[in-house]
Amino acid sequence: DVQQRVFREQIQLARQKKMPISIHNREAHEDVLHILKEENAKDVGGVMHCFSGSWETAKQCLDMNFYISFGGPLTFKNARVPKEVLAQVPLDRILIETDAPYLAPHPYRGKRNESAFVRLVAETVAEIRGKSVEEISKITTENAQNCFAFKEKGL
Repeated sequence: DVQQRVFREQIQLARQKKMPISIHNREAHEDVLHILKEENAKDVGGVMHCFSGSWETAKQCLDMNFYISFGGPLTFKNARVPKEVLAQVPLDRILIETDAPYLAPHPYRGKRNESAFVRLVAETVAEIRGKSVEEISKITTENAQNCFAFKEKGL
């Protein structure tokens, strides 16, 4: 109850300040989506950080003006669902990240993550989407700039 109340308060503050929301959701997709809808998070959107949900969940997040961000787990050999989701998310709504010091990509899985490893995530995205790493880097950089462009959001 406390976590949900504080989450609602944070969404309300983001809406008041016209700032995007960054959400790391673990095994609470239904609750998170429900609260985001009730609190009109679509007004500011943001990032579904370290996304771990299904395509159905991703579609609902996209409909609420959120970017879908992928990190190290995308590179794991058993990462069937994240790869399926990535293949369907529009390119202009994809972000990549490291989540350092956690969730290091393959072949560093289980070790301390670091920002330099984001290239391994970009390489996996490029392979799945049939693009070059340079193209994915450019696209995801532009996406991050658009997501966090305070000037364009009136700030």
